[in-house]
Amino acid sequence: MKASLKYSIRHRIMLIFIGLMAAVLFLVWAINNWWLEKYYIDEKRKEMESAYNEIDRVVLEKTSDGSSVGSVIAGELQRELDSWSRPETANPDGELDSEELKESVPDTGVIEEEDGGERTLLRLIRNYGDKNNINMVLIDSNTGSTVLGSGRDSDYLVQKVQRYVLGISAKHAFTLKKHENYVVETNYDFRSRSSYMESWGFLSDNRTLFIMSMPLASIRESVVLANRFTTYVGLAALVLGCILMYFVTNQVTKPLMRLACLSEKMSELDFEVKYEGSSQDEIGVLGRSMNTLSDKLKETIGALKEANQQLQHDIEEKIQIDEMRKEFIANVSHELKTPIALVQGYAEGLSEGMCEDKESRDYYCEVIMDEAGKMNKMVKQLLTLSALEFGRDMPMMERFDIHELIQDLINSVGILIEQKEARILFEPDGPLYVEADEFKIEEVMTNYLNNALNHLSGERVIRIRTERVEEEAVVRVYNTGEPIPEEDIPNLWTKFYKVDKARTRAYGGSGIGLSIVKAIIDAHHQRCGVENVEDGVEFWISLKMAAKDM
Repeated sequence: MKASLKYSIRHRIMLIFIGLMAAVLFLVWAINNWWLEKYYIDEKRKEMESAYNEIDRVVLEKTSDGSSVGSVIAGELQRELDSWSRPETANPDGELDSEELKESVPDTGVIEEEDGGERTLLRLIRNYGDKNNINMVLIDSNTGSTVLGSGRDSDYLVQKVQRYVLGISAKHAFTLKKHENYVVETNYDFRSRSSYMESWGFLSDNRTLFIMSMPLASIRESVVLANRFTTYVGLAALVLGCILMYFVTNQVTKPLMRLACLSEKMSELDFEVKYEGSSQDEIGVLGRSMNTLSDKLKETIGALKEANQQLQHDIEEKIQIDEMRKEFIANVSHELKTPIALVQGYAEGLSEGMCEDKESRDYYCEVIMDEAGKMNKMVKQLLTLSALEFGRDMPMMERFDIHELIQDLINSVGILIEQKEARILFEPDGPLYVEADEFKIEEVMTNYLNNALNHLSGERVIRIRTERVEEEAVVRVYNTGEPIPEEDIPNLWTKFYKVDKARTRAYGGSGIGLSIVKAIIDAHHQRCGVENVEDGVEFWISLKMAAKDM
């Protein structure tokens, strides 16, 4: 995650925003720098055209009776002088009231302004001079005299328009627009070292020559100031926008980062993390969808793990069964090989008449019968073990006295005990009732007792004792003798396993007895085991105590 942060959405949004703002600010600056002055000049040109049209219309109105512009302006000047010389007609500010002015001025057909004042040519020219900084000079072309000069440069303007009329144009003049009676152009004045916009020509009375002049220095200064102001404002807006965008993108990308961390943990199969946002926008929908996906993946992967574990268990069980099958075949073959060979050998001896006397024949027959009995016993044990392992011989639970069962078993093998010169110690303390299959538990105890008799040595003592442990009765069978190697103890319950690696026939055992013991105890859902103790070995089993004796 850390390696990819420099390509994060937050950084890209910031860069895009900064780039867009910078591009917009540069575009605004470029437009102002290259087109703002032209726009200003074009607007001033329109103002000059508007001034000409309005002044020309007023001139036509006032000279419609055949009077000249000079006489019109002279009359307006005279009325102004007369009104100023009559204080009673002036308002407190020194200006004439409109009503009094109307009464004092004879009706000559003049037009009134919308504000109630008289719409005079002088007033119109003065308004354009004050509001639009336009200097204007009017010249009577018939007499060559100056009818009206506004501003201190009126004499200079008169000379300029006279040169223009004579065809002496300025070297740096640039025509903006040419009309039928006048032209609008820009010109550089070397005298004042500044540029001007000028309009010159004739009014529609065809006898009044005019020139209007407007300085352009203020326009260029305004453009420079506007560009400078735009630059400062743009830089401030860029900085402020970057700061604002930092916090905005942080609010947007923070939940995205949480989702990224969530997806990273999900890729590592950690489905405990959840998106905890509560927003209802696209990020919230995505987060809740990822939570649902996490839950479903957890369930699916859990099911796959369980299926995989079951499959692995089945494979291991199959391998184990195959190994057990191979081992079982090898063990059965080994166990049956010797008695079959003996039976075959002695039977061949009998058939060939090797034993002519009765005693030899009887001996041969006894050997054959003994080996056949051993094979029969082993087959029965295998059948019993198979039935127990596959659940076809389930225990019949009943209540009986385990002490009585052990005592009867000791009495039944009394002759074998005398032959082994063994000494059995069993001192029961009253009856001990358990709940189990009496016949199968007798078989278990018979196996334990025979196993103890076959492995006696030293003092040749067998000690049987019982004890109560909570709800169980534990029966222990101890015999003096050599201890069992620790590495062999876990395998004692395996079919055909013998501690005697040479697999001698000294005890006549097949190695199935302890497997039957474990199968019987497992069918009772109890436990069995063996331990090396001082001077001997002790086997034990646990049984469920009868309910009335707990």
